[in-house]
Amino acid sequence: MNVKTLLILLLLALATIFALVCVLLTRGRAPSACQHQPPGQEDPDDGQSLAEVLRFLDGGGARPPREALAVLYFGNQPEPNVTEYVVGPLPRPVYHRDVTVQKYGGKVPYHRRPVTGKEYVDINGLIQRELRKAPRFLAACCESDGTDLAVLTTAPRGFKSGDRETWFVLFHSVAGTGYYLSPVGLELLVDHRDLHISRWRLRKVFYNGRYFASMEHLEDAFVDNLLDMVRIEKPLGEEVLGSMRPRRPPGSPGPLQYEPQGPRYSVRDNRVTFQGWSIAFGMNPNSGPRLFDIRFHGERIVYELSLQEALALYGSNCPGGMSTRYFDGSFGIGRFAYELVRGLDCPYMATYVDRHYLAESDTPKTNRNSLCIFEHDAGFPLRRHFSDSQSFYYGGLRKNTLVIRAVSTLINYDYIWDFMFHSSGAVEVRVHATGYISTSFLHGRGTDYGNRVGPHTLGTMHLHHIHYKVDLDVDGQLNSLETQDMEYELVKDPWSMQNTIERPYLRRERLEREDEAAFPLNTPMPRYLSFASSKPNKWGHPRSYRIQIVSFTGEHLPTSSSMERSISWGRYQLAVTRRKEEEPTSTSVYNQNDPWTPTVVFADFINNETITNEDLVAWISVGFLHIPHAEDVPNTVTVGNGVGFFLRPYNYFDEDPSSLLLGIPAMLRVTARAVAALQHRSRSEKVLRSPPQ
Repeated sequence: MNVKTLLILLLLALATIFALVCVLLTRGRAPSACQHQPPGQEDPDDGQSLAEVLRFLDGGGARPPREALAVLYFGNQPEPNVTEYVVGPLPRPVYHRDVTVQKYGGKVPYHRRPVTGKEYVDINGLIQRELRKAPRFLAACCESDGTDLAVLTTAPRGFKSGDRETWFVLFHSVAGTGYYLSPVGLELLVDHRDLHISRWRLRKVFYNGRYFASMEHLEDAFVDNLLDMVRIEKPLGEEVLGSMRPRRPPGSPGPLQYEPQGPRYSVRDNRVTFQGWSIAFGMNPNSGPRLFDIRFHGERIVYELSLQEALALYGSNCPGGMSTRYFDGSFGIGRFAYELVRGLDCPYMATYVDRHYLAESDTPKTNRNSLCIFEHDAGFPLRRHFSDSQSFYYGGLRKNTLVIRAVSTLINYDYIWDFMFHSSGAVEVRVHATGYISTSFLHGRGTDYGNRVGPHTLGTMHLHHIHYKVDLDVDGQLNSLETQDMEYELVKDPWSMQNTIERPYLRRERLEREDEAAFPLNTPMPRYLSFASSKPNKWGHPRSYRIQIVSFTGEHLPTSSSMERSISWGRYQLAVTRRKEEEPTSTSVYNQNDPWTPTVVFADFINNETITNEDLVAWISVGFLHIPHAEDVPNTVTVGNGVGFFLRPYNYFDEDPSSLLLGIPAMLRVTARAVAALQHRSRSEKVLRSPPQ
């Protein structure tokens, strides 16, 4: 399926419902009820081309048919697999086609499927049965019978392709607060690969630095007084580490923004317009927020701007922590974008939008008010100047931006996704991390992997890596990649040849191939890097948009790792490739549970093809290393934990486009008193500078 046709899908839930109905009906009816390919289409792999979509968006072509993607898990087959279908047209599908081989080069093995809610329920049942085999140990160590302990999954699940063995970490659970800060020291390895639940097994037990073959062995060691047990009292009330309950009455309310004449933006269906900007927005249940057809003053700047993946990679001396590499897309970045709190997550006056999805259910689900749109006064001038020389004046403009925001809660962490549109023609993309840190039980040399943040709690170090796709169309689809940076040249002074001067000069370069445009993580890259059109602005320079990255990532997983290829996008802070229909995303939800044989390998996108005057895509990685500390309790604050990038016009215009806006008057009348003061100051300076008489 051409992912770009999703721009015109206004009701994702409705689309997916009909997709599933169509596919299921074809399994019990004659093919005529839901044909195996679009009528009159001989090649089932042919779909809407990019050209067709652009012709429609630009007003010169017919609307392409709306289609949807249906993903089905076929477990009860001789060869269990995951199959993806495209169905259409919506809202009443009459055809479907299997696109699995087209997208992935073959069938998707069943073991790569994401873990469903039902599978977690069944795993929890097995864990509860196992815990009952060590009642005296649990009562002594944790004041528990096991039923009140929270269970946290880790991922990936094993060491080789086909494995489905998961470490589950146990915590004290207290209603109304996050359990993530209260590990009890017990972790269980569950093998849940078999298609028959009755054959699932507990493979290993870890407690306080030691490994045991079973819960019975752990119980025996406790009874025989051979266990180094740490007694952990069950946290109660205000003693709960990480409680979010207010500790004092609320103070006076802070300042609020208001809109004296109502919002200056408008939202219609899935498109928002604001001061020359026009953006179509949406939410993918897996990969999260995505924007399409971003225009400024009628010209498309970006075709697609979408989140691809969020990776959290941990270190610890406990098995669950040391093996965790969460690929959040496989859990559902968009699916777990919940309702936003008015006045806290977004301003009171924001516009709130519901998002719909269908997963593990016959009926759609709605996350109400899970995306917000608002105009934001940054409290900072976009530009300004005050003159007290020659003449007295002030010119300035307020920095107001349009913000599209969603917040995803991925187990313990909350990611705040912002897409901001400035009146200067710049696009800002930003993510902040908050929520609870993930922790391990503190034992041995635990502080080699983080900081102690509680009586028995180790805040484990981890990396956050976020990946974005940016399909820029700068003054048309065909662009080239240009870099600019500075160097010094040593020259003789033209007016004093016996002396020399170090003169900065501008070094310009056009990158010709993909390998040149792949910049490894944490290595120097050109300070100015732009997507350039072949058309010049008024002053003769190529109309361009500059990519400016703000990030402080940790180290990427070594390429020698057996699972590195599944996250090979993390090798690069920026990579620019030719846009291809067969390379719509940098990863796959199937990579999480089989990272050793990844379904999508981003590194394979980079094959040294020419990138001069081509339709190009920028793939951008941002992130940060987080070493948790005491101030991360109860929650990690957003201050200093924000990263992202800018898309800034660079000779795209003939002057700053915000000059067309009405802001603070360009010639602000200065009060008579201020003028008098300035004139007095000017006279005083003249006296001070006058030579003695």
